[in-house]
Amino acid sequence: SRHSKGCVGIAADRRLGIRNMTKACDFKKVFQVNDKILVGFSGLATDLQTLEQRLRMRCNMYKLREEREISIEAFGNLVASMQYEKRFGYYFVEPVIAGLKEDGTPYLMSSDIIGAQCFKDDFVVAGDTAETLFGMCESVYRPDLEAEDLFEVLSQCLLSGVDRDCLAGWGATVWIMTPEGVRETHIKGRMD
Repeated sequence: SRHSKGCVGIAADRRLGIRNMTKACDFKKVFQVNDKILVGFSGLATDLQTLEQRLRMRCNMYKLREEREISIEAFGNLVASMQYEKRFGYYFVEPVIAGLKEDGTPYLMSSDIIGAQCFKDDFVVAGDTAETLFGMCESVYRPDLEAEDLFEVLSQCLLSGVDRDCLAGWGATVWIMTPEGVRETHIKGRMD
């Protein structure tokens, strides 16, 4: 996930597998919470789905109680506190949260499996291919990318990273969020 000038993005592969066995190649790992928040997960699929459903329920409760959408800062704290609640029987997921603050500036946060938050200004990588993604992201990232440039950088970084990991890939999904809206794009990748 990366952010830029008034835009932010998340990219994730589409493979669902159990070690070397691929179970599906259309698994959703990134979810849109509202018009300003995207959350992506890496980790155990069942925990990913459970945490996403519980987060959706808590966001709906927040909206009913407060009569407004949850802010991205509050959502980041919600994710971290929900993970910390389960620190002794934790969710095997690493969330990445990207979005736009109320003033339109990008927000990027990740956390480990017990909810320790990490705020970044440039990019965050998570999951099985994190080590291979770091080098590509460090070499390609530039501050203040426009939405189209950010899409290209995210796509190339993810495809390059999953090409070096036989347990990732099977296509990818790239989400780009701007103040005007959110665009989800499926890209083809290695399918072996």
